[in-house]
Amino acid sequence: MKVQTDLVFVFLTNSGIRIQQAAADGQQSSDLGLEFGKKIVELAFNIIPQILWAIGILLLTRIAINIVGRITRKALKSAQPTVRNFLIQTSEILTLVVGVVAFLNALGIQANSIVAAIGAAGLAIGLALQNTLSHFAAGIMLISLRPFEVGDFIEGAGVSGVVNSIGIFFTTLVTPDNVKITVPNGNLFTSTVKNTTAMGTRRVDLSIDIGERQIEPTINLLLYVVQQHPLVLKDPQPTCEVASIAAKSTVLYLRPWCDAKVYEIVRSQVQQQVKEVLNNPLTSVNFRDRLSDSL
Repeated sequence: MKVQTDLVFVFLTNSGIRIQQAAADGQQSSDLGLEFGKKIVELAFNIIPQILWAIGILLLTRIAINIVGRITRKALKSAQPTVRNFLIQTSEILTLVVGVVAFLNALGIQANSIVAAIGAAGLAIGLALQNTLSHFAAGIMLISLRPFEVGDFIEGAGVSGVVNSIGIFFTTLVTPDNVKITVPNGNLFTSTVKNTTAMGTRRVDLSIDIGERQIEPTINLLLYVVQQHPLVLKDPQPTCEVASIAAKSTVLYLRPWCDAKVYEIVRSQVQQQVKEVLNNPLTSVNFRDRLSDSL
């Protein structure tokens, strides 16, 4: 009987110890949970203001880009369109860079760390961005050397059109059929560029087969025809020369001058007038009569 009593006493004692240990473990877990919750709350109070401030910096950066662009446009209103567009884009990009650095600083990422990271990955970044950097350098050279400007009609890098804008990385052209073409600056800088409007005037070269007609009267007739065209320039004067002579045909080079911007119009209309004059005897006679009267 005594042995049983001792066993019961030992069992109850061990159970009490276990209950006390479980209570202590529960209290410890509860304390850890409270401590973790406090840390989370403190972290949230520290991070949330930084995130909100960083978002605010991004919004301010967007507003600043618009303001800087507007001020730059007004300040460079009298500048050449080529330089003006380039400087506007440059100022906007610099403003964006400053805003991004401020955004990272607001998140606790120091600029020194960014520079160090970029420096460590400089080789990889340089290889990845070498084409972009070459286009940027080509853009600066195009602005400096000015082989063409906004409004010029150019042919180069396999495309042609009127220069709409010269950006930091790309140049935009608009074709005669109103198609917008974006060309990397590096492609234009390293290729042969034909600027057909830079000189202001342009000569229209036409090859005219007059068959077996008399050469001198026909030359005088063709010159009179082109001189009556309102878009053909008086100075330099148009010329008409013999290009080749065969048994039953004679080819003349008719070369009037015009403003470079109306080259295609003059070329088309002069060809039409020459064709009508040579093929229509009545028209040819009328022009000869006018030519005789003018002489």
